[in-house]
Amino acid sequence: MAQTEPSKSIQERIEAWGNSSLAPTGLATLLTALHFRPFQVRPMLFVPALLFCSYSNLQGFKIDSAGMTAAASGTYALIAMRRRPTTFMSRFSARGIVRGAAVGLGFANAVAGGWVYANGDREKEKEERKNNPRWVE
Repeated sequence: MAQTEPSKSIQERIEAWGNSSLAPTGLATLLTALHFRPFQVRPMLFVPALLFCSYSNLQGFKIDSAGMTAAASGTYALIAMRRRPTTFMSRFSARGIVRGAAVGLGFANAVAGGWVYANGDREKEKEERKNNPRWVE
């Protein structure tokens, strides 16, 4: 008989999403797909910020990375929600679906990153960085 894993609570799922380095990278990928051609400067300014969030997360600064991810993702989602597609049918085009996914991922990143930033234990994170073999010289 196979053992099943206990289901994760909502709080554990939000913390896992907020601590993930893939969340900001995924949003940066969607933003690049939407705004690189034709090149739009203002939305593309979020891409390097999100990639830096992913990098800092991988370097062990998960709480600060979550805060930066929440700020950048939430700001992009709010700005993107101000734009409206010209017609109803353009919402269901390939570009409209990617735009909807980017806005949804932005809100999800903002919620999860804000949760991790607000409830993070900096002392525990510092110990994890200290005990990580990558940091030993």
